[in-house]
Amino acid sequence: MSGTSLDGIDVALIETDGEGEVKRGPSRTYPYDHASKARLEQALELGKTLADRMARPQNLAEIETMLTERHGEVVERFLSEISVKPGEIACVGFHGQTILHRPSDALTVQIGDGVGLARRLGLPVVWDMRARDMEAGGQGAPLVPAYHRALAANLPPEFDMRPVVFVNIGGISNVTYIDGEADPIAFDCGPGNALLDQWLQREAGIPFDQNGRIAGEGAVIEDLAARYLDSTFFSKSLPKSLDKFDFPVPDGDAGELSDVARTLCHVTAVGIARAREHMPREPRLWIVAGGGRRHPSILADLADAVGEEANVALAEDCGFDGDAMEAEAWAYLAVRAMRGLPLTFPTTTGCREAVSGGVISRPDAGVERSASVRPA
Repeated sequence: MSGTSLDGIDVALIETDGEGEVKRGPSRTYPYDHASKARLEQALELGKTLADRMARPQNLAEIETMLTERHGEVVERFLSEISVKPGEIACVGFHGQTILHRPSDALTVQIGDGVGLARRLGLPVVWDMRARDMEAGGQGAPLVPAYHRALAANLPPEFDMRPVVFVNIGGISNVTYIDGEADPIAFDCGPGNALLDQWLQREAGIPFDQNGRIAGEGAVIEDLAARYLDSTFFSKSLPKSLDKFDFPVPDGDAGELSDVARTLCHVTAVGIARAREHMPREPRLWIVAGGGRRHPSILADLADAVGEEANVALAEDCGFDGDAMEAEAWAYLAVRAMRGLPLTFPTTTGCREAVSGGVISRPDAGVERSASVRPA
């Protein structure tokens, strides 16, 4: 998994049947070097110009090749480090890098060559998992809820509370609501770390707020927070999803560095809490994953916003890994795709019916699309 924060590639190993059985294994994060990250940032800029998801203008094809090679390198390194032979792996789930997500135009673009990765690794690779959902009228995001549902079924007794909400705070924040046996409800709920990271990078040349120190020295600028929270996105009905650039970075004169940073943390937290407006019942437990879970200001504001009646817990408190959860999810979804099981549901992306997805590429260059079968 290579997320919108562009911090690196997360790799995880799981053993699963693609349904309720999940045995989590080791995981690693391999940071991008400066040159690779700069090229991916260029890809994001090129993505803004795309009207065809297959187009690769200018040097985008070269960047896609670079990204694929980096993924091949880290998978090989990962397997070597954990002493697992490639022949023991059933399949690889490959997210690629999202460079454009425009659901209003039924357009989502993830660069990454699944055919090339399969040939390099000598393993089946499942990739391009969002396109089928959009063909079925969905938003193409979020896709992780199917995995969240499996994790919810394996919560330790002290955290087995329903309704439970899984929160992922990456570049964008998204939530998955799970209550009983119904399909999960999921949606992007607002900015995550992207606004904060972009603000600090532009104004101070700092890639992110290490340990929350900068925001910790600031105070919330109420009118700036209100301008963000007054966005019609928050009251928009489901389904809904976001592109990294849907919320603009504050102007340079918006305030002191630390005050703006503190304000953006507040916006992230309140945006997550307001997701309750789209949920059938008040959640009892919020499980927080993603890089944003490490930011003290975001966590404190989230706990304050959801109130004393709800519990806010880190993924690790519940026996999970907040850094590896999305990479694990992509492995889980790959198995579901191989079995033709649904990846998305009307309650998660707005697709017309539950659909599978993904392109399955095999080392011998065989390519097939996942079937679409919903179990009884």
